[in-house]
Amino acid sequence: MSDRIYNFNAGPAALPLSVLEEIQASFLNFKGSGMSITEVSHRSKWFDDVINDAVARTKRLLKLDDSYEVLFLQGGASMQFCMIPMNFLNNNETADYVNTGTWSTKAIKEAEILGKPIKVVASSEDKDFSYIPKNIPFNSDAKFVHLTSNNTIKGTQWAEFPDTQSIPQVIDMSSDIMSRKLDMSSIGMIYAGAQKNIGPSGVCMVIIRKDMLNMVPETLPSMLKYTTFAAKNSMYNTPPCFGIYTIQLVMKWIEETIGGLDKMEQLNIEKAGVLYKAIDDSDFYRATAAEDSRSLMNVTFRLPSEDLEKQFVAEALENSFGGLKGHRSVGGCRASIYNPTTREAINALVDFMKTFEQKNG
Repeated sequence: MSDRIYNFNAGPAALPLSVLEEIQASFLNFKGSGMSITEVSHRSKWFDDVINDAVARTKRLLKLDDSYEVLFLQGGASMQFCMIPMNFLNNNETADYVNTGTWSTKAIKEAEILGKPIKVVASSEDKDFSYIPKNIPFNSDAKFVHLTSNNTIKGTQWAEFPDTQSIPQVIDMSSDIMSRKLDMSSIGMIYAGAQKNIGPSGVCMVIIRKDMLNMVPETLPSMLKYTTFAAKNSMYNTPPCFGIYTIQLVMKWIEETIGGLDKMEQLNIEKAGVLYKAIDDSDFYRATAAEDSRSLMNVTFRLPSEDLEKQFVAEALENSFGGLKGHRSVGGCRASIYNPTTREAINALVDFMKTFEQKNG
């Protein structure tokens, strides 16, 4: 489809073309219902099959047993910033937070607004969040450790999660969920706004270990309790049906077309490697994240001047490369290369970058 651009947006972001085509083909008549997926009742068998398949595929991909629940919530990942301390910290219980950038900072702020006595045990703010902290002194009395697995704005990512002993990890994986295999043994909860790597905006995937649900107080409003959604298969109220349907198709694509998370991870390593090599081999482009903390999902880089960066983004769009402007808070350039971004797109971008450097370097 020649009218489609190479989409490097950070979120909402690219979706697999085959998924979009399947949505398009069935949009007016979903599974012979005579209705669109946006019209069918969430209480119907048609949607029941969708949400149950989305849950089953998510569990298979991550090798989860029945000790985990897969939930779909509204409010995005940002709603989880307050729900997590509300659900897991009672009375004067504390939690450890690691600050690796904007989204971690927002999560910390929401816990503090609630008056929860959390502790920020490590931060990379001293170097403008360009690295992932190491040798972190976690507190033995923490009820959980909160991490942000990937920083879309600064282009950093945890290559491996820290050892937190018996303290469960609660991880914001909005921008790298389903991009690599995971050791779930220390993870009590994962949450992810769908719009960066697994679907459209408007739905947040929450994967929660069932023992974490025992921490939820009864005194919270129904819509702010994880137990509410776990008890009703995410259908306590009308869920974001279209978003869940798209997630189901993306899980199917990862499982059946890509071949699982091992292969997805290898593809992502290869794609990022090609782009980082092009940057590192150049005297014109400069990567902004520390080499041992670089993200496989969001490649952030600078050019010799802000004027050249503006010119680069403008000319890139003229040549069908969209979404390469850095986040407004930091400037520069950013290529978000989530799961659906093809190697063809990466190679085309590298060719464009080389041509731009030859003309302007």
